[in-house]
Amino acid sequence: MFDHAADAMKQPDVIRLSEDIYVLRFEMMKLYSALTAVKTLLDRGEITPDTTLMDSSSGTYGYSLAMACHKYGLRCRIVCSTKVDADIRRQLEMLGATVDQIEIPPGPLVDKMDLGVRLKRIAHLLETEENVYWMQQYHNPVHYLGYRDCAEMLQKEFGGAPFTLVGGVGSGASTGGLTTYLRELNDDVELVGVQPFESVTFGSDPVEDPVASISGIGSPVPMKNVAYELYDRVHWIGYHSAIAATGDLFRRHGLYAGMSTGCNHLAARWEAARNPGRPCVFIAADTGHRYAQTVYAHPRVNDPIDALVPNTVDDLGQLAFPWSVMDWGRRTFEPKNPES
Repeated sequence: MFDHAADAMKQPDVIRLSEDIYVLRFEMMKLYSALTAVKTLLDRGEITPDTTLMDSSSGTYGYSLAMACHKYGLRCRIVCSTKVDADIRRQLEMLGATVDQIEIPPGPLVDKMDLGVRLKRIAHLLETEENVYWMQQYHNPVHYLGYRDCAEMLQKEFGGAPFTLVGGVGSGASTGGLTTYLRELNDDVELVGVQPFESVTFGSDPVEDPVASISGIGSPVPMKNVAYELYDRVHWIGYHSAIAATGDLFRRHGLYAGMSTGCNHLAARWEAARNPGRPCVFIAADTGHRYAQTVYAHPRVNDPIDALVPNTVDDLGQLAFPWSVMDWGRRTFEPKNPES
C-alpha cells in the first residue's frame, strides 16, 4: 500500500518487446529523482516547510516536483516551457503550484531560446523573492539519489547478467543515476545515451535539425549533472526519425509513449542487432498522452523505420543528420557554453 499517489506513479514496469529488447516503462520517471531530492533536502535542513521549491521544466520534471511538494506539504513554483500545454498547466495549478509560463514570439528560434529565457526568469525570481530554493535539476547531484532503488530493481530483474541501458540524456540524472548504482552491483552494464541534434551536450550543436530540436533530451547550455565518463555510446537522432520511431513503437508493441521514448526505441533496435544475445533495456520516461495532438497527429508518424540506418562516425566533426552514432568510450567532455 502507498501513502501518496506519487509513490505509486513512480513505479516502473519492465516489458519484454522481443528476444533481446526490453523497455523500462514509467508513468512519470522523474518522480524518482524529485521525491528523493525533496526528502533529502528536508532531512539535511537545506529547506524547511516554509520554503518554496522552484525549477524550470518542459513538462515532466515540473509535474514531478509539484507532486513531491504536494506529498510533503511544500510550496512549489514552476517556470514552464512554451511546450507546456493548458491541460498540464491546469494540473500543476490544481496541485498547488504557481506556474510562470514564459512567452517567446513564434518562429524558428523558439526551441533554441526556450531554456535560456526560463533560466533568466529564474534568476530574476531568486533576486526578488524570499525563501525560494532553486532545485537545479540540471546541476544538483541530489537528483541522482532517487535512482538507487530503480537500479536495484533492474539488477534483480536481470539476475546480475550483463545488459545495455539506452536512455535520453537530458539533464543526465536519470541515465547517470541508474548507471552509477547499477555498476556498483554489476560491472558489465553498458550505457548508451540518446541526443537530438543542436545540443551542446555531447557536441552536436553545430548540426542543425531542419525541422525542430527534440526537447527534454538535449540542451542549449551545459548541464553539470551529465557525467560524460559514464557513457559507452551516443546516438544523435533527428526530429522526423523520432516521430516515425514513436509511432512504430505504438503500432508494433502497443506502447504509447513520448518522442524521447521513440528515439530510445530506435537506438535500442540498432544496439540489440549489433550484439545478439545481450539484453538491451531502453527507458520510456512517461506516457504518450501529452503528445496526442503533436507527435501522434504528425503526418510522419506512420513512416516505416526498418530501413533507417545510422551514420557510424569516429569524430564529432563527422556528425550527420538524420541519425548518427559514435563510440564514446566513457571519456570526459567539455561542452561549449554559448554565453561565454
